[in-house]
This record gives sequence, structure tokens and C-alpha cells, in this order.
Amino acid sequence: MTSAYASVGGLGADEPRARFLDLVAAEWIKLRSLRSTWIAYGATALAVTAFNAGTAYDTYSHWPERGAADPADYVRAGIPLQEAFTANAAMVMMLALGAIGALAIIGEYSTGTIRTTFAAVPDRRSVMAAKTVVVTAVAGVFGSVVAGTSFVLTQAILDGRDAGIPISHPGALRVVVASALLAPVCAVVGMAIGSVVRHTSATLVASVAVILVLPLVFSDGRHWSAVAGHATLYQAWLRLVEVGTPQTDYPWTTGGAWTVYAVWALTAAVLAVTGAQRRDQ
Repeated sequence: MTSAYASVGGLGADEPRARFLDLVAAEWIKLRSLRSTWIAYGATALAVTAFNAGTAYDTYSHWPERGAADPADYVRAGIPLQEAFTANAAMVMMLALGAIGALAIIGEYSTGTIRTTFAAVPDRRSVMAAKTVVVTAVAGVFGSVVAGTSFVLTQAILDGRDAGIPISHPGALRVVVASALLAPVCAVVGMAIGSVVRHTSATLVASVAVILVLPLVFSDGRHWSAVAGHATLYQAWLRLVEVGTPQTDYPWTTGGAWTVYAVWALTAAVLAVTGAQRRDQ
């Protein structure tokens, strides 16, 4: 994994300092050479798409039991939007991408190869910044493909009952974009936790707690709890894919939910980059 850095960073004192694009290229080589990474992405894509398509097919198959159901009523109720990317699929993708992001860094710490990487390129922050760029880019492409595929597939299934909607339908693009961005944001959060904790089991437990358990702790019963819950990624996603006016005593805007996405992403990126300045183990 670190041989890529030997070529771009050099181990000799007279070697020129590696350019950032060279570091990005080295991180891409390391990532794409790991078969486990692509297996994890593939399994996650299948699981997420299956959850979404399965929900849409359940609606399709049980349609006759609903009697003379009017497809227009289903569209007005926002059911096609809800089934374009379900809450179960979102949870699976958040957990999986958090773990994938964490393993991108703790894999090197657990094997000790991170020392060779930093020996080849002593500028630790540049190395971690390059790793963050690569992980974010790959996760972003993954999220876009999965969210887009899920939307097309679910609406094609619902079209069998004349209840499918196009991407131009109000709120449809927001659902796809919000779901797609969950992948890179959660991957960077996982990286940040891995950079701070640096132990595989503890990192994975912390990722589950931060990404999934924490949002479930807070409720809308009290103002402080509602505000704290709104600051979590999962609840921000729920607000962005929500249909109609929020039914809560403490409503918030989609602009606030997008801000939560941005703050989590930027904070996690900073932690992932600066965490490498500490000890190697």
C-alpha cells in the first residue's frame, strides 16, 4: 500500500517535496488496489438498492388490495418520494460508509504501514488531506450512483401502477441529492473518528454511536432536545426528504438541514487532517 508513496515522496533527503496531486494519485492507487474496499462498496450498493426497490415492489404488489386506489392521491401524499430512498436504506448506507471511511485510515494504523507512509512523506497533514479528498470523491460518486439508480428503479416499479414520478417532480431532486451526499459525509465522519481513535473495534463502535445511535437519543418533546437532534446527520436527512410541512412543535428549514450537512463535513475533514499530527499508534 505504501509503495505508491515511495515513488511520489521519495525516501532520500535530496528528493523534491511531493506535490499534492502526486499524493492524491498515491492515495487513489492504494484505495483501488484493495479488493475489500470494492467488495464493501458493492455489497452496500446492493443492500441499499434492494431496500428501496423492495419497498416500491411491495406497494406495487399490494396495490389491488387497496381497492380503487387513485395514483394521483399517492403522488399527492408523497409516497413515491418516500419510497425513492427509504429510511432503512439511509441507515444502511450511513453505517456502511462510516465504516468504510474509518477503515481507510485505521487499516494503515493497525498494520503499522502508516509509519512508512509518513517516512516517505513527512508532511502528515498533506497526506491526510489527500486521503480525505480521495475517500470523499469515491464516496460521492458511489452515493450519486446509488441514489440515482434507486430513484430510477423505484419509480419504474411504481409506474406499473401509474404512480411513478419524474426527477422534475417537486422535491424529487432534493431527495436524490440529500441521499447521495449522505455517503461522502458519513465516509469523512468515519475517517475523522478513525484518525482520533485509531483502534478498529473502538472506531467502529464510535462510528455507529455517532452516526446512528446519537440521532435516536434526542426527541422533539423539548426544545433543547429537538435542536440537538436537528444537528445530527440522520435527522437532517429526514428533514430534507420530508414531504409537506413538518408536523412538529419545533419545525426547522431545509436550509438548516443543508447547513448541518456542511458543518459535519467540514468539521470531520478538519479532524481527519489534523489528527495525524499526534502519535502514530
